Amino acid sequence: MKNIAVIGVGYVGLVTGVCLADLGNRVTCVDIDEGKIEKLNRGEMPIYEPGLEDLVERNVKAGRLSFTTSYAEGLEDADFVFIAVGTPEGVDGEADLRYVRMAARSIAEEMDQPMVIVNKATVPVGTGDWVADLIRQYRNGDIEFAVVSNPEFLREGSAISDFLEPDRVVLGSLNRDAAERVAQLYLPLRTTIMITDLRTAEMIKYASNAFLATRISFINEIANICEALGADVKEVATGMGYDERIGHGYLDAGVGYGGSCFPKDVKALTYMAEIKGRHPQLLRAVMDINDDQRRQVVRKLDQALDGLRDKTIGLLGLAFKPNTDDMREAPATYIARMLTSAGAAVRGYDPVAEDVARRMLPKVELSDDAYGLAEGCDALVVVTDWNEFKNLDLARIRDAMRGNVVIDGRNIYEPEQMRELGFYYRGIGRGYEPA
Repeated sequence: MKNIAVIGVGYVGLVTGVCLADLGNRVTCVDIDEGKIEKLNRGEMPIYEPGLEDLVERNVKAGRLSFTTSYAEGLEDADFVFIAVGTPEGVDGEADLRYVRMAARSIAEEMDQPMVIVNKATVPVGTGDWVADLIRQYRNGDIEFAVVSNPEFLREGSAISDFLEPDRVVLGSLNRDAAERVAQLYLPLRTTIMITDLRTAEMIKYASNAFLATRISFINEIANICEALGADVKEVATGMGYDERIGHGYLDAGVGYGGSCFPKDVKALTYMAEIKGRHPQLLRAVMDINDDQRRQVVRKLDQALDGLRDKTIGLLGLAFKPNTDDMREAPATYIARMLTSAGAAVRGYDPVAEDVARRMLPKVELSDDAYGLAEGCDALVVVTDWNEFKNLDLARIRDAMRGNVVIDGRNIYEPEQMRELGFYYRGIGRGYEPA
C-alpha cells in the first residue's frame, strides 16, 4: 500500500483518487474548494459520472480514501503527489496554468520528505520542467523529489472503466527510477506502460486528442459533401471503418465535438505551434469545421421553418455527450444562443444536466422530460445521443408538437421511418438536402 495525495477533486482528480484507492492504496484528495470537500465528506458527488458514487462510498468505508482542504494533512507521509487541477483556456487559446502554479508552490512549501510529483492534468509541453523549477524554488531545504508526467485519457461517462481498463499508461520523466516507481502503481491493471521523457509524454496527450478531434471534423466535412451528392454518411463511415487502417471509432457525423478536452486541447496545441513559428493549418481547419457544424443546424432549422423569429424550438440533450452533466463547450450552448439571438424561443431537456443548464442557459426553458419538451414546439433538435432518445414514442412526440420539423444532429433515427411518421426530417449527411 502506497500513500498518495491527489491535488484537485475535479473530474480527473476525483476519478484518479478513487480508482487509486480502489487498487489498494491510501489516498487523500486535497482541494481548496471547501464546498466540494464538504459535499464529498457527506457522500455527495460534485460531478456526475456513472459508478463514481458507489466507488467513493466503498473506499471511504474501507479507510483508503479521504478528503481535506489541508495540504499539510494531504501530504503527510505521501510517497506520490498527483497534480490534477484545472487548466482552463486562456485568452489566446493557451492553457491557463495558474492552478498548477498554486498547487506546485503549496506542495513545495509543505513537503517534508522525498516524493514523486505526478502531473496528471493536461498541461502544455514543457510544464513538467517548469513545475520542477517551482518545487526547487519554494521547497524547504534540499528535499529530494522527481517530476513525472502521467497524462490522463479519461472519457466522461466511462472514466472509471477507462482508468481501470486503459489502452495504455503513458509516463514521462527525466528520472527513470521515478517513472518506474509510478509504473508500479499501475501494474495491477495489466496494461501497456510506456515510459518516455517529460515533453514527449505531454505531447502524446495533445496529439491524441487533436487526432480524435480531426477524425470528427473529417467525417463532418464528408457529411456535408454527402448532402450535396446524395450519399449517406452513416453507410460511408461504416464502409470506411472496415478498413483496419481506419477503424470505426470517432466517425459519427453530427453537431461536432465539445466538452472540457477536445476544444481546449486543439486550441492549446495550435497556440503552442504558432508561438514556435509553425503553421498548424490542419488544426485550424479542424476547429473551423467544428464551429460550422453548430451553424449548419441553425441553417437547417431556418430553412425548414422559413425563418426562426417567434418559433419554438426544443433541444433534446444539453450535455456535450451522454452519461455526463458536463456542458463545457457543449454544442447545445452554441445552438441555443444562436437561436435566441435569431428571435426563437428555446426549450431544452437533458436527463442529468438540468442544474448545470439552468446556470449556463438562463434564457432556455427547461422541461422535465422529452414529451413535455415537445409540447407546442415547431421543431426539435437532437443534440445529445442519450439512449432514452433512441427509444422515444415518436408518434406521441409528433402529436405533441405544433410543427413537424426534426433536425437529427446525432443521426439516431432512420430518415425513411421518420418521414413515414409525418416528420419533416433532416439528419447530418443522410442524402440529398436542399442547397
